[in-house]
Amino acid sequence: IKGKIPKSEIEVRQDQGESFIMASDGTYLGNLTPNQFDQKSIFNEFGPFGSQFSQTSIFNQFCPYGGAFSQYSPFNQFSQTPPKIYLNGRLVGHLTVNEFISGTKINPKTIKEWAKERL
Repeated sequence: IKGKIPKSEIEVRQDQGESFIMASDGTYLGNLTPNQFDQKSIFNEFGPFGSQFSQTSIFNQFCPYGGAFSQYSPFNQFSQTPPKIYLNGRLVGHLTVNEFISGTKINPKTIKEWAKERL
C-alpha cells in the first residue's frame, strides 16, 4: 500500500507470535523453538543460531553475540546492551549474566531449559 511504513523484523515476528532472541543491534539470534532440526532454532547445534562456530550464535565465544567481552553478548557481565528475549511475540526480558540489568533476566547458560519449560 502506497505511503504505508513497512514493519521492522521485530514487529513482524511479534505479530506472528514467535519466540526468539534479538541482539540490541537488531541482529536476529534465533528462535527458541526446542526443535533441534529447525534451521532457525538455537537448539539446532548445526544451524546458524545454535552452532558454536556460527557468527550469529550466542554459543560462539569468538563472535560478537557470544563472547565474554562483546557489548552485544549475553555472557558479558558488564554489558548494558544484552540480547532481548521474546516469548510468543511479547518481550519478556534480557538474556544476560549481568546482575545489574533491570527487569527480568534469563541466564544464557540455562536458556534452553527455560525455553523448553515455556514452549
